[in-house]
Amino acid sequence: MRDLAGGFGYLLAGQRWVLRHGRWLGFGLLPGLVALVLYAGALVGLGYGADDLTAWATPFADGWSAPWLGLFRGFLTALVFCLGLFVAVITFTAVTLLIGQPFYESLSEQVDRSEGGHAPESGLPLWRELWISARDSVKVLVRVLLYGILLFALGFIPVIGQTVIPAIGFCVSGFFLAEELTAVALQRREVELTDRLALLRTRRMLVLGFGVPLVLAFLVPLVAVFLMPGAVAGATLMVRDLTGEDEAPAAGTDTEKDTATDAGTRAPAGGAAGGFGPPPPAYYA
Repeated sequence: MRDLAGGFGYLLAGQRWVLRHGRWLGFGLLPGLVALVLYAGALVGLGYGADDLTAWATPFADGWSAPWLGLFRGFLTALVFCLGLFVAVITFTAVTLLIGQPFYESLSEQVDRSEGGHAPESGLPLWRELWISARDSVKVLVRVLLYGILLFALGFIPVIGQTVIPAIGFCVSGFFLAEELTAVALQRREVELTDRLALLRTRRMLVLGFGVPLVLAFLVPLVAVFLMPGAVAGATLMVRDLTGEDEAPAAGTDTEKDTATDAGTRAPAGGAAGGFGPPPPAYYA
């Protein structure tokens, strides 16, 4: 439970960070708005076409009598739309990060500097970073689709399919959403996708505490746009915990003053001793 609360705390800390640094919030809105327009159009199209898709996929039910035909296809239509929404929530972050890659990477670097005075850099050209980000996002999407198909099939199980399975779906969405967001900071640390996933699994509850509330928030129109900059900032703070970083800035530097100003409102770099404990109580203040 402490890790769950710790993950949510990093999400809140990221939002506070961008509010204190307003220009980063302002610049971060444009990529999210562009992605929101694209996804809104896709979901509207899915909403209009889901009935036809369900009817095309279930020709064997054409002769069923009322109300069973309507109930059956209505249920499948709802599942199709939920699957589309599930995929949209996961891929929205990847597309937004790809659109705003230079900005979000700079934001993540600034968070690192404000925490420890040093920001790791990949040293790769922009085109190479974009390629790696797109490639990894496709790999994550394949994993998400496999989970989505499995959960879609399990949704037909009475009772469990309407209660437990949706909850599992939110957890899966939250985990992979957190992976996409932490990738910004972890790619700068030259951590490959396989290693990133292994790292996140070592603190699964912390990751879910960060990702699941964000998934729920992203279901509300426009919320994702405004939360994205803070989500990247919070993910960077969480990465510092996951990697055990604890770099104190030199005395008298601007980063030290910034950290001192924010004392009691932000988790110290590295979390607890050794970098793997939940943030202290002051973190949630």
